[in-house]
Amino acid sequence: MATARTGTKGVLLVVDVQEDVMKNAWDAPRVIGNVVRAVERAREASVPVMWVQHADDDLAYGSPGWQLVSALKPAANEAVIHKNFNSSFEQTALEDELARVGASHITLAGAATNWCIRATAYGALERGYDLTLIKDAHTTKDTELGNGEKIEAANFVRDLNIAMQWLSYPGRANKTATAEEIDFAALA
Repeated sequence: MATARTGTKGVLLVVDVQEDVMKNAWDAPRVIGNVVRAVERAREASVPVMWVQHADDDLAYGSPGWQLVSALKPAANEAVIHKNFNSSFEQTALEDELARVGASHITLAGAATNWCIRATAYGALERGYDLTLIKDAHTTKDTELGNGEKIEAANFVRDLNIAMQWLSYPGRANKTATAEEIDFAALA
């Protein structure tokens, strides 16, 4: 069983808001705008912002498609984590960076909802962090099932938003909030 982390110090974790990840994502302009707003609000409250970028065979490290979308730029003092697996925790420096700032609460935004956001959300809770999923700042694309069926991206978003409202872990809190509802001042 994971040990619940104590304290209220938080971070904003922005996952995989990269050119090729977002180019066919559902409602991408609105979601990117909400991520931008969350970053602005976190910075205004002096809450650390951490960035994650994914690379794999389909998303080559350093390629144009691997770059963060043009609306989002890490500040010089903000950690950038590189990953090769869905969870931002697996074989990365994320836990070291979270420990460095004394974080016990992760506010999460980004893409793709059904892969990296879901894996990172569960990974955070399983490692004892409190979690707030920004319910209007994550997205994915439709998933073709290969038999003429597909799962609409909006359904993945709705499903994870519901799960993060109702999950329960001992000693941890998880919830959803919009980019405007989050009380970043309480996480500073």
